[in-house]
Amino acid sequence: MSATAAEHHRIVVLGAGFGGIGLAIALRRAGFDDLVVVERAADLGGTWQANTYPGAACDVPSHLYSYSFAPNPDWSRMYGKQREILEYLRGVATEHDVLRHIRLNTELLEARWDEDGARWRIETSRGALTADYFISAAGVFAEAKYPELPGIDNFEGTAFHSLHWDHDHDLTGERVAVIGTGASAVQFIPEIQPRVAALAVFQRSAPWIVPRMDRETLGIERSLLRRLPLAQKAIRGTWYTLIEGFGLVGFVDNRFRHPYELLGRFQLRRQIRDPRVRRKATPDYIIGCKRAIFSDAYLPALDRDNVDVVTDGIAEIRARSIVTRAGDEIPVDTIIYGTGFTPIPSAFERITGRDDVTIADLYHDHPQTYLGTAIAGFPNFFCTLGPFGAAGNQSAIFMLESQITYIVDALTTLRDEGAHRVEVRRDTQDAFVDEMARRSADTVWLTGGCQSYYTTPDGGNAGLYPNWSFEYRRRTRRFDAGSYEVTR
Repeated sequence: MSATAAEHHRIVVLGAGFGGIGLAIALRRAGFDDLVVVERAADLGGTWQANTYPGAACDVPSHLYSYSFAPNPDWSRMYGKQREILEYLRGVATEHDVLRHIRLNTELLEARWDEDGARWRIETSRGALTADYFISAAGVFAEAKYPELPGIDNFEGTAFHSLHWDHDHDLTGERVAVIGTGASAVQFIPEIQPRVAALAVFQRSAPWIVPRMDRETLGIERSLLRRLPLAQKAIRGTWYTLIEGFGLVGFVDNRFRHPYELLGRFQLRRQIRDPRVRRKATPDYIIGCKRAIFSDAYLPALDRDNVDVVTDGIAEIRARSIVTRAGDEIPVDTIIYGTGFTPIPSAFERITGRDDVTIADLYHDHPQTYLGTAIAGFPNFFCTLGPFGAAGNQSAIFMLESQITYIVDALTTLRDEGAHRVEVRRDTQDAFVDEMARRSADTVWLTGGCQSYYTTPDGGNAGLYPNWSFEYRRRTRRFDAGSYEVTR
C-alpha cells in the first residue's frame, strides 16, 4: 500500500455495533471529529443486524441493555427483541450525528502497523486508509461456528446456521434437526416447534434455564418513564444489582449456587411433565459454569409430542438422516446449527502488530490483553471486549461503556500531551494476565464441571473478568499512562 494512495484519518474504528457507535459518540464529544467507522455489513447494528432468527432477543432486560446516556422509556417489552434493539441503535446513531462517520459495506482486508510512519495502514474492500489510531469494536458473536461431524457435507436437505437463517425456507411440516442448545437455540426452538412435523434436538449438555418473566410493557409504564427519568434510572439500577449478584456464584464461592439452582430445578419441574424428558433437560454441572439462560418458553417446547431430545451424540450425518452413536437413524429434512460463534473473529487474523504477529496469533497462544482494551506489541491500538474485558455477571453494555471511557480518556490525554505513539508495557500486561489467572483458578467457570466458550482448550479462563463489574469500572475510569510506553 502506498502512502499517497491512502486516505488518512486521525482515528479508524472497526465495527458499527454497540461498541463502535458508542465510541463514535464519545470521541465526537471529546473533540475528535476526524474519525471513520468501517462496517462490513450493509447496515449498522453488529450482532443485532446479523442475528435475525425467529425469536431473536436480548437476555438482559432492555432498561439495562442500552446506553446509560440514551435511555429509552418506550421499550415495548421487558426484554428487547432483535428488530427493536436494531431500531434503538439506528435512532441513537442518528440523534448523535454519527451516521456520517460510518462506512457500510466496507470489509477490513488487512491492518498493519507501520513503525517508521507511526501509523496504521489499513486495506478495506473500498480502498486504502491510514490512521494515527486504530480501534477494534469487532463483536465476538459475529461469525458462525459449525461442528466437525462426519458426513456434514453429504447432507442433501436444507442446512443453515442460526446466524444465517434461511427465511425463504418453509419449515412447516418438515422433519427438523437442531444441533446445539445454546442461547440462540433456546430462543428459536419454541418458535419453530409448533410448525414442524418432528423436531430432534441434539443436546451435548443441558443448559441451566431460569425464569425470564418477560412481558409487554404497559402504556402507563412508558408514559410514567417519559415523565420521570429518575424512575428509569432506578429500574436500571435494580436490574444491575440483581444481575451483578450472579458474581457470587461465578467468582466468590460456588456455595452461593444453591438458590439459583433451586430456581432452575423449580422451572424444570413446573414446565416439563414427562420425567424422561426432564431427566434429559437436567444439567449435570454447577450453574454458572456455562452461560445460564433466561427463558419461559424453551422447556415447555421440549415437552411436546413432536419433539425428541437426543443426548446420544452424533456418529454421522447422511444424505437425509442423522445417525446417533447409539446406532439410531433419524430421518431429517432440514438441519439448523445452533452451535454458537467462533471464539476469535476472523478480522483478528488480519490485524498485524509491530512484530509481524496478528491478534489471532496471540489469542491462539493464550488470551492476553491489558484491561481488555490494549495489547502489547500493538501500538496506537485499542479494542473493546477483549480478553478479560467481558463480564459473566453483567450487561455487555456496562463493560463497553467502561472501556469507551478509558479509550477516549487515553486518546484525549495523548492529544493534550502531544504524544504520537503509545503501547501498553509488556510487564504491565503480563502482570494483569497473571492476576486474571490467579483470580480465575477457583471460579465456577473452571471448576464447575463443564466445557464452554468461557474456557480455553487447556482449561483456562478464555476472557471473563473474574471480579465485580463496578471494580472493573473503577480500574478503567482514568487512563493510567504509567502503564504504557508513550512517545511524545
